[in-house]
Amino acid sequence: MGTPEFAASSLSALYALEGVEVVGAFTQPDKPVGRKQILEKPPVKLLAEEHGTPVFQPRKLRDGTALDIVRELDPELIAVVAYGRLIPDDILNYPKYGTINIHGSLLPKYRGAAPIQWSVINGEKETGVTAMYLATEMDAGDIIAMKKTEILEGETSGALFIRLAELGAELLCETVRSIENGTAERTPQDHTLATYAPPLTKELAGINWNMEGRRILSHIRGMDPWPIATTELAGVKFRVFDASFEPGKPVAEAGSIVSADKRGIGVACADGIVTVTELQAPGGKRMKAADYLRGHPICP
Repeated sequence: MGTPEFAASSLSALYALEGVEVVGAFTQPDKPVGRKQILEKPPVKLLAEEHGTPVFQPRKLRDGTALDIVRELDPELIAVVAYGRLIPDDILNYPKYGTINIHGSLLPKYRGAAPIQWSVINGEKETGVTAMYLATEMDAGDIIAMKKTEILEGETSGALFIRLAELGAELLCETVRSIENGTAERTPQDHTLATYAPPLTKELAGINWNMEGRRILSHIRGMDPWPIATTELAGVKFRVFDASFEPGKPVAEAGSIVSADKRGIGVACADGIVTVTELQAPGGKRMKAADYLRGHPICP
């Protein structure tokens, strides 16, 4: 059960795992994309169809239809990776070996829909993936195993997604093997340490220049690839893709433009200057800020 590229990486790994038969794939319904609203298949569906695996895209999971499908498929184990739906207990409890999940954080930190993005936004130095048994409460099941990794300097959530997808696929295969061998551990989470990672929205994209510079950089990288950080400078609302930070005493009111040159657009923040180095103007292309300034001079 999964939907995006992150989940497709795990499905691909299962296809390569000797002795494992994928009997079915549940994924979200096809979604209309673009101005013409052309229906687009989720990555998991595309991959499953390539392998001849039956694909199911129920709009509801609690009306008994999905349970009937699961009963017909009769899986010994269900693996859930970024499915995007809460799964009812009657499905969770059906397989002989239960239902497991690969989650993009080190649980119990960052339960919820956007753990990878919030790890970057909050400036975490380390993250990883967790294999757990799914329970009724979201991301609160017993932990089987984890894999950790450092969040690299300047890494966007999009880049981290790619690395964690590969790490999650490895962990899923190891977890399937440990369940098969009877060696899988089961450690209850400490729920008092739980934190949450709600879905990102466009309303969260705006840069708060009253924050410290390093937090602003983390915000910009965490919002990439969606919804992309935004800010208004010199009366223009820009999408911001990259920036640098020079710490120091406040030189002007937070949000004020203090420089505009070949380095980019320097903006005062709580503890120095953040220089926007890559941006996109309304109706324009993503470009270096210095290139934008050549055609659109800004006076600090």
